[in-house]
Amino acid sequence: MDDFRGKTAFITGGAAGIGLAMAQEFTRAGAKVVIADIRQDTLDKAKVALPNARFIRLDVTDRKALARGAEEAGKVHIVCANAGVFLGGPTQDATYDDWDFVLGVNLRGVVNTMETFVPRLIAQGEGGHIVLTSSINGLFASGGAGVYTASKFAVTGLGECLRMNLAPHNIGVSILCPSAVASDLFNSTPAVRPKELSHTGAHLVATDDSDPVSKEIFAGAMSVEEVGRKVMAGIRRNDLYIITHGEIRATLEARMKALLAAIPDEPIPAIREKSARVLYDVPVYAEQSAKPAPKAV
Repeated sequence: MDDFRGKTAFITGGAAGIGLAMAQEFTRAGAKVVIADIRQDTLDKAKVALPNARFIRLDVTDRKALARGAEEAGKVHIVCANAGVFLGGPTQDATYDDWDFVLGVNLRGVVNTMETFVPRLIAQGEGGHIVLTSSINGLFASGGAGVYTASKFAVTGLGECLRMNLAPHNIGVSILCPSAVASDLFNSTPAVRPKELSHTGAHLVATDDSDPVSKEIFAGAMSVEEVGRKVMAGIRRNDLYIITHGEIRATLEARMKALLAAIPDEPIPAIREKSARVLYDVPVYAEQSAKPAPKAV
């Protein structure tokens, strides 16, 4: 997608952070914007930044609310499933409440958004684009955020499948994988966490100087505005992955080497070779790898 004029973008978790930055980029490109968020105070602040946008208060875990939001938004061409939460800590310390909360927003919220909007995009017959906000932790593991990592790996896999499924409908799918960003994520998570899901073994991320590790990680955090520009460039290129931070390269290469090293070194029967041509034919990877690396924005 290159011409955004006359198009409408629907962004969940769009009232602050990366979501709001995407909304501002779409607006500058001539698109109309519908911002959906669960927090009324954040929506009120976003109205000042984007007075011409439409604002809908909804919870992405509420399927009926999403359906009502879609009806209110009308014809939509760009869908950004961006709402997310974060809990950290060793995986084994997480409680059922932690899993229900994080998976409820990060995975079920994305599934709900796709189930709501994808049929509408297909029925319109005008193409479009979908952006799923995953994370670098949707590309490699983090022992310090097991629940979050599991949710984001699922989002990445979902996005890759959608990319293949929706290509015949001229609907692009991009998976946004940001690293450390000066976003609202660590403030919004405790604000939206239901009290009934507060029994926890995981922990929130401190945003002050009390956590030296987090302080070091986020000392050079990327601005949400830069992420917004990268998302816009990724949509224009119809990229499968929108990876914000170049310093991830060494870790991804190490993961790929580990996967390749685990492949059995043994003869493959002819009957399996034949089935492999069907089972392992995934053209989206070749499509992405054939593109030149994104330029700085």
